[in-house]
Order: sequence, then C-alpha cells, then structure tokens
Amino acid sequence: MTGPPAVPDPGADDGLVIARSLEHPELFARLYDRYAPDIHRYAARRLGDQAADDLTADTFLTAFRVRGRYDTARTSARPWLYGIAAHLIGKQRRTEVRALRALARTGHDPVAASWVEDTDSRVAAQAPLADALAALSSADRHVLLLVAWADLSYQDVAEALGIPVGTVRSRLNRARRKVRAALGADPAFGSEVPEVVRP
Repeated sequence: MTGPPAVPDPGADDGLVIARSLEHPELFARLYDRYAPDIHRYAARRLGDQAADDLTADTFLTAFRVRGRYDTARTSARPWLYGIAAHLIGKQRRTEVRALRALARTGHDPVAASWVEDTDSRVAAQAPLADALAALSSADRHVLLLVAWADLSYQDVAEALGIPVGTVRSRLNRARRKVRAALGADPAFGSEVPEVVRP
C-alpha cells in the first residue's frame, strides 16, 4: 500500500501541502507563494505598506510554527492565514484606529498616500467612513473588513476567526448598521456598506 507522494504536485490542495511540510519544511513556501500577495494587500489596506511587510512575514512565520495543528482535511489554508493575520492586526489595534481617526480628521490617508499618487480628492470623501470604521469594535471591524476587503465568505470568516457563522452574521449586521448610521443613511435600508476604496 502506498500513501500520498512525499512531495505533492504544485497544484496540490493546501491541506496536503501542509501535511507534507511537516516532513519537508521547504514545501510550506508554496503557501507563501499562493497567498502572500493577498495577505499583504489586506494588511496594507488596514495598516499601511510598511507595517504590511512585517505583518505578512509574521503571518507566515506563525503559520509555519503552528502548521502541525492545521486541520489537513481543509483544502484551502486561505481562511486560516487570514485568521492569523487578523489576530496579528488585532495586536496593533491602536495603530489602526489612530490611522482611521487621522483620516477622518484630516481627510489625508497616509496609508494610501504611500503608494497612490493624488489621493487627496478620493480619500477626503472617505473620512466619514474611516471615522465609522474606527468607532467599531475590533471584532466587528475584523468581520466587516474580511468580508469587504479580503472577499471571504461568511464560512471562511467564521473559520478564520474561530467563531460560529451565526456570530459572523450578527457582527457583520451590527457593523453595517453602525456604519450606515454614522454615514447618515437610514440603517433600515440598503444591504451594503460602502467599501473603503484604496486603489
């Protein structure tokens, strides 16, 4: 009887790659190649480019260290990695809230300005949204931004944060309601929160 190959093919599912990386640690680099750009983009939107570099590295270092606890029946490590990133971002909550408050107060977004030219006109309109995001609890903000910016499904967010899907729904509903109210919209109408668009 033969088991799976020691080195899975490049298109192998993440669970198999992680399982095999326990014996062949270099295989874990495949997950970095697959997901690092997405994790970096998400972290940059939340904390800025400079912090995103460190956060992305820390996310994959943490994932590598705890990979033995990964449920290899899960074929995609994407939610797991976003969960690690969200946890690390949570540790930098004050930095994120300070940046959102600065954007709300000044209309200048140092995060976007570091990588986009002529952001002032586009960002000034986002100041009320930034203030609304800063006012959310970190738990509600994580759920809202994982759905809006990381494009995770409710199930993926639940997996990423280690919470039930019902909790994801209630946090997302609460966050959307608070953001709508802060923007002056009637919270009873409209199903979508305007997305903070940073090119």
